[in-house]
Amino acid sequence: MILGQEPILLTPGPLTTSPATRQAMLRDWGSWDAQFNRITASLRRDLVDIVHGGDTHVCVPLQGSGTFSVEAAIGTLTPRDARILVPDNGAYCQRLLTICRYLGRDAVALPIADDQAASAAAIDEALTRDPSITHVAQVHLETGAGVLNPLAEIARVCQKHGTGLIVDAMSSFGALDIDVRSMPFDALVAASGKCLEGVPGMGFVIAKRSVLEASGGNSHSLAMDLHDQYMYMQKTTQWRFTPPTHVVAALRAAVDQFLAEGGPTIRGERYRRNCRTLLDGMASLGFRPFLAPEIQAPVIVTFHAPADSKYDFNAFYAAVRERGYILYPGKLTRIDTFRVGCIGAVDDNEMRNVVTAVEQSLSSLGIRQVAPLTHPA
Repeated sequence: MILGQEPILLTPGPLTTSPATRQAMLRDWGSWDAQFNRITASLRRDLVDIVHGGDTHVCVPLQGSGTFSVEAAIGTLTPRDARILVPDNGAYCQRLLTICRYLGRDAVALPIADDQAASAAAIDEALTRDPSITHVAQVHLETGAGVLNPLAEIARVCQKHGTGLIVDAMSSFGALDIDVRSMPFDALVAASGKCLEGVPGMGFVIAKRSVLEASGGNSHSLAMDLHDQYMYMQKTTQWRFTPPTHVVAALRAAVDQFLAEGGPTIRGERYRRNCRTLLDGMASLGFRPFLAPEIQAPVIVTFHAPADSKYDFNAFYAAVRERGYILYPGKLTRIDTFRVGCIGAVDDNEMRNVVTAVEQSLSSLGIRQVAPLTHPA
């Protein structure tokens, strides 16, 4: 790494942002300033347009990390006597279950292996078996391993049963095409610091207007009451409480770049090139990905850790960081893994440099046995 140069973040957020996005944070904004409120309003419109929400859906931004907005969506858009099915194939699905427990919502887990995608047929069967289920809370891209779940098929099953659908699209929004016209949902939750390539600090919920307007009184919390936030913004154009002004300004700049690049289709293709380059390069070094190609999302890749006795993630992390790249630890508990993100303001040439940095790190640490001891099932 060149002295004074910041390392590249190969994580699922925060991630490496463009100079233009960082530049946007150099101005201070008043939270009641009319120009700032116009920025908020333009973002709300543009984010709804990304999913073709038209007049049926609205965007409600919220301070905090994406998890804040996930909790706000469940707490506001489901009644307190809701019964929520959570297809569970990873850590962020389990976080949904934890949120439901904290909120006092009755949650039903549908267990799925963490190297398998959720099955629309299994969800269909669960809803048929238990008609008391009112909602499905679905992680679109389970970032724990990088699994892409079939949102369109799951949305159709929910529509068939008249079941509400809340989508955690934290790591997919902006990179994968999501169209509410063919993937109907009550709410979709994402955040500023993921595939839109903004900075962290703001989440948002794209909610079906009719569901949101009927949700008054559901929320457990003043700060996380999306209905109250929406009504206040509609009335005043302002945030209820102090907004993350610099984050909003940076997101406006990031979305401008996103739209100029060509939207989710073109951005997703850049990420897919990044992912293919990473997978090919790491395979040449002997690494094996955890997931099968058909369910691997082009956002973050989980690799089996080297079987070599000299491998230690912390030492490996430090060696790669010294060469300019920050990796992510594994999120699985049953096997040793690490993760490499493919998103952010990076291209496939950067991913080739990543592979070189990994190769040099392995050599410096004396790691020879790169593949795991057993081939993944």
